[in-house]
Amino acid sequence: MKIGLDIMGGDFAPKATVLGAIAAYKELSAGQTLVLIGDKEIAIGILAENNFNPDNFEFVHTTEMIDMGEHPAKAFVQKPNSSISIGFKLLKEGGIDAFSSAGNSGAMLVGAVLSVKTIPGVLRPAITSIMPQLKGNLGVLVDVGANADCKPEYLLQFGALGSLFAKYVYNVAEPRVGLVNIGEEEGKGNILCQAAYPLMKESTLFNFVGNVEGRSMFYDVADVLVCDGFTGNVILKLAESFYDVAHEKGINDSFYNAFNYEQYGGSPILGVNAPVVVGHGISNPEAIKNMVVLSKNMVESALIDKIRSAFE
Repeated sequence: MKIGLDIMGGDFAPKATVLGAIAAYKELSAGQTLVLIGDKEIAIGILAENNFNPDNFEFVHTTEMIDMGEHPAKAFVQKPNSSISIGFKLLKEGGIDAFSSAGNSGAMLVGAVLSVKTIPGVLRPAITSIMPQLKGNLGVLVDVGANADCKPEYLLQFGALGSLFAKYVYNVAEPRVGLVNIGEEEGKGNILCQAAYPLMKESTLFNFVGNVEGRSMFYDVADVLVCDGFTGNVILKLAESFYDVAHEKGINDSFYNAFNYEQYGGSPILGVNAPVVVGHGISNPEAIKNMVVLSKNMVESALIDKIRSAFE
């Protein structure tokens, strides 16, 4: 297994990404290799400062990167030698088995769709994130930003993608799928939710448990929470603030600590033909390490094959 890591992506790259790679190396097993994509000379310098043997990694050298503020589609096409573009080229050609980056998230989504392509039958890829619950469980929120505007059929498929991810990566035996809505009763919500509800209720792709209100999503009512990407991104950013606010208030609580993004590393892009993980732009070494570990777990679980089979 070879896991590609963009060491140029992120606000604190390449130092944070290289230090994260060192930490991730200790989590890998025999036969699992981390491929660092970016400026090799700078990376070797950071490794030397930390007395770490560069021979533990493979390198694909480039000094070009896609900046956070660049237009995702234009930059991906116009910068074929950028670390993100090279990473997806390797992924498409089988040089690596998974690819992760804390760089331009739009470019990562565009790159995934243009290179390894969407799995046949999947209408739109979706991005997921973890939603902690009071009892210590981890819920999966999908979509959190890939699709700001959705059709009912998209939400149906998000339920299937999230359920498969929860089952095979997080080992939830029978994931319960809920539709994020403004009321629990059937028939509530906007036109999108009203149309998606019967599709999800009648589906045999997953275990649908109905609507989930915002005040209930941190309780043990569903393992997968489905919504459009606009709503999901607002929920995600608000949830991320819980840890920061608690930290500023001097509150050390296991529930609020669970909202620390560093623990989960990144967000998978589900529905494409290879494991792709997008990290937070402010990722520190711990987050980078966990992003790599998540990529490894996605490969080991054969999640992509499971999704292909479900959408055949």
